[in-house]
Amino acid sequence: MRLAGVSALLTFVILCAFAVAIGSLTVHRIRNDFNHDVNETAKQLPADLKVKGDPLHDTFQISPPLQYIATPDTVIRVLYLSGRVLEQYPENAPSFGTPQLGVSSVRGYRVVTTIVPVLGPGFTTIGHLVFQYGRKTAPTEATVHRVELGLLLGVLAGTVLALLAGMAIARRAMAPIAELTSTAAEIARTRDPSRGVPQPPADDEVAELARTLEGMLRELDAARSETESMLARQRQFVADASHELRTPLTSVLANLELLADRSEIGELPGDLGDAARSALRSSQRMRRLVADLLLLARTDVGRVVRREPSDLAQIVVEAAAELGPVSDQHEISLDVHPAIVEASRDELHRLTINLLENALRHTPAGTEIHVSTATGGDGQVELVVEDNGPGVPPQLTSTLFERFVRGAGDRGGSFGLGLAIVQAVAVSHGGSVALEPARTGTGARFVVRLPGCSDLDDHGQDHRPSLQAVVD
Repeated sequence: MRLAGVSALLTFVILCAFAVAIGSLTVHRIRNDFNHDVNETAKQLPADLKVKGDPLHDTFQISPPLQYIATPDTVIRVLYLSGRVLEQYPENAPSFGTPQLGVSSVRGYRVVTTIVPVLGPGFTTIGHLVFQYGRKTAPTEATVHRVELGLLLGVLAGTVLALLAGMAIARRAMAPIAELTSTAAEIARTRDPSRGVPQPPADDEVAELARTLEGMLRELDAARSETESMLARQRQFVADASHELRTPLTSVLANLELLADRSEIGELPGDLGDAARSALRSSQRMRRLVADLLLLARTDVGRVVRREPSDLAQIVVEAAAELGPVSDQHEISLDVHPAIVEASRDELHRLTINLLENALRHTPAGTEIHVSTATGGDGQVELVVEDNGPGVPPQLTSTLFERFVRGAGDRGGSFGLGLAIVQAVAVSHGGSVALEPARTGTGARFVVRLPGCSDLDDHGQDHRPSLQAVVD
């Protein structure tokens, strides 16, 4: 549209210049022809009229009558030198005022005034008369206006035609580009560079652009496939390595636990017992890390463990009871209602443990942690873990669920995988997790939403009681 507008504007400027030049020449020629015709007719007029005069009585006669040589839109007047009218045509011809020799414009007429001698017998001058020949300028000016109007209409018509033609040509010329744009937008929406780019039939710059885009997309598709293949191999390696590490770690832990027990009963020297207990703690920490990596790797490669209907409320109660002894003077309050989900019980247990440990780790002693479960009207199950602590720093909100992200107040020596595991478990179960504003104005509020499944009797009633408790 812009291209057509620019083309129409240029056409308008060119046509205006052309109209001004042609119009000026044409109008000048029309008026010159009119003036020349008036002058020539005025010169010829005395020769066409025969004037007979009586010098004694100062009378003159004109033949033929003026009406026979006059034309429409003209006035012929013959005057005495005193200004008195001898004859005129038409009879009601307008007065041109005091005769002035030469050419003048009076009352819409172009008037030529001349003094003509009257010859008597022997070609002697017996007197003088004033001849006035006038022709209306209105027809000529009307012709000039028609020419100007025609040129103006021609300029406007030419501009409109140029705009329409430009739009048609631009639409036809831009159709391949519009198709390329639409295809590129669709590729950007689907993120699928394997889609082909339409190739215009004409071998022009647009076709060259289409071929360039096609080559670029092929290279991007190849690079993406290579990257995905590499990432898949990496995920598979991490999953396999984590799985394989569990067996030797279990053996190491068993042996270290045995050494720690023997140290307790005095069968080992004190320094060896301390070393065994320190190695046991490190191995337990390594086992937790391997378990976390194994869970994340399993979700990355899309492995689905066996799932069954599980009550999220019961899982919350078990997780709170497990963390009760290490709550570090925090108060954990429960307001849980039956919430059945089709899920892996162990993974939901890990999700809940991680949310609770996150709250315990990043809040000071005396902080209240409130946990609730409920089933919404849309069938979704919600798990809410909320505290009244200092809340999440603003600089961490955008990366909160990424892996190996740790807050500045992390006092527990975590790996930075807790919330990443929460998100991975929620997503793998078709749900989501989000940090929402706390209802109390301060603190952090994590909300996990999962698809629920029904566990009702034949009358649509759920007979499992809700649970409310406080874990100190």
